[in-house]
Amino acid sequence: MDIVYASLHRRHPADPAPPGEAAEVLGVLWAHARPDDGLQHASVRILDDRVDLLLYLLTRAPDTAGASLAPCRVHGLIARSHRASPLLHRRYLPPAPAPTAGNPALG
Repeated sequence: MDIVYASLHRRHPADPAPPGEAAEVLGVLWAHARPDDGLQHASVRILDDRVDLLLYLLTRAPDTAGASLAPCRVHGLIARSHRASPLLHRRYLPPAPAPTAGNPALG
């Protein structure tokens, strides 16, 4: 199992999070997850300036350099969800550029 931390930053950090926002974000992620993402579990924590995501994925074979592809799969899922969801698009900035083998960090 691969575990990846990521976050999305609020467009307007001063606005309080509405009740149930964590469940809404989880619902959006699950709605846009594809089988090849390998998503098994997700948890969300809402903070004043961002939403933190902890995503658990099925482990896949590493790339030819031996690096895990999990950060790339997570980025794809979050970016796809952000583009398709009016809720994420309205409340959060787009995710940072996709990670590369040399810099797999997200958030």
